Amino acid sequence: MYNINQSTDTKEAAAIEARRNREKERQNRFFNVRNRVMGVDVQALNNQVGDRKRREAAERSKEAAYGTSQVQYDVVVQMLEKEEADRTRRLAKKVQEFREQKQQLKNGREFSLWDPDQVWKGLPTYLSYSNTYPGPASLQYFSGEDLDRATRLRMQQGQFRYNLERQQQEQQQAKVHENCADALSNQLRLAMDAQATHLARLEESCRAAMMCAMANANKAQAAVQAGRRRCERQREQKANLAEIRHQSTSDLLTENPQVAQHRTAPHRVLPYCWKGMTPEQRAAIRKEQEVQRSKKEAHRQAEKTLDTEWKSQTMSSAQALLELEEQERELCAIFQRGLGSFNQQLANEQKAQQDYLNSVIYTNQPTAQYHRQFNTSSR
Repeated sequence: MYNINQSTDTKEAAAIEARRNREKERQNRFFNVRNRVMGVDVQALNNQVGDRKRREAAERSKEAAYGTSQVQYDVVVQMLEKEEADRTRRLAKKVQEFREQKQQLKNGREFSLWDPDQVWKGLPTYLSYSNTYPGPASLQYFSGEDLDRATRLRMQQGQFRYNLERQQQEQQQAKVHENCADALSNQLRLAMDAQATHLARLEESCRAAMMCAMANANKAQAAVQAGRRRCERQREQKANLAEIRHQSTSDLLTENPQVAQHRTAPHRVLPYCWKGMTPEQRAAIRKEQEVQRSKKEAHRQAEKTLDTEWKSQTMSSAQALLELEEQERELCAIFQRGLGSFNQQLANEQKAQQDYLNSVIYTNQPTAQYHRQFNTSSR
């Protein structure tokens, strides 16, 4: 993958500095009143087009380097995949050959799970001893007797020797094949390393060429910017000299009061040309201020007199209110005393009437017989 041999902080600082310079140039173009024109800034547009072309060229170079690295990685991946496929195919072939040679059904010495009647299909042991069937009463064959044990042992030893020799041959062949595979793998790895080295050299040369082109472009851009700044500095110096000459010869720095008058509205002044008021204007303002001060003083005296009258009227009203409250309290006291004497008189009268009722009228208390007669008569 494409990567420039520069630190991240240096690249970020360079990018920030470039943006700051572009912003400063743009502000100088926009805020310079003498050089600013209405319409399209052709120089700025040309600079933008050049920056875009340089940026696109850098992007194309970066994509080309990235494509080269991708091609390199693809070639390496294809070679590794091919090597893995060959190794898998060789291993599968060896397994198949081993199965075809060593795992045949006819060479199996163990009990076949797919043929449970294999033992019963074989010839009986006594047939190897005699082709005639002696019969159960001959006592020549007994259950469990092994008549061909010596022959069977010799055959087993020969078979074991044959298997051992075949295993040694297979191990030697496997070792030879493994050595060949290792040699081929080493050759392939060396070829891949050589191709990777060649591609790395190509990438390094491409990076160096791109860095050289970028450095030349930066130098050219720096020279153009230095020339532009020098021209702008000279133009600014000329503009400052013209401004100084204009200010020293115009009416802006003079004491002529007519300069500050507005052309269409004589009662208004131009703030950037106004030098102050005339003595007549200041005297008229002071006179008007004196009149306003006297009016304000008369108004203050009138308010003070009105406040004094309001205070005296409030005090007299408060005094009258106090006198009325005192009279009200006296009348309430008289009313309370009269009401008390009247209540005392009513109490005495009620007590005398109650004593009269208790002592004269209610002297005879009704008995139980009176109540019975009353209830009988009411029924």
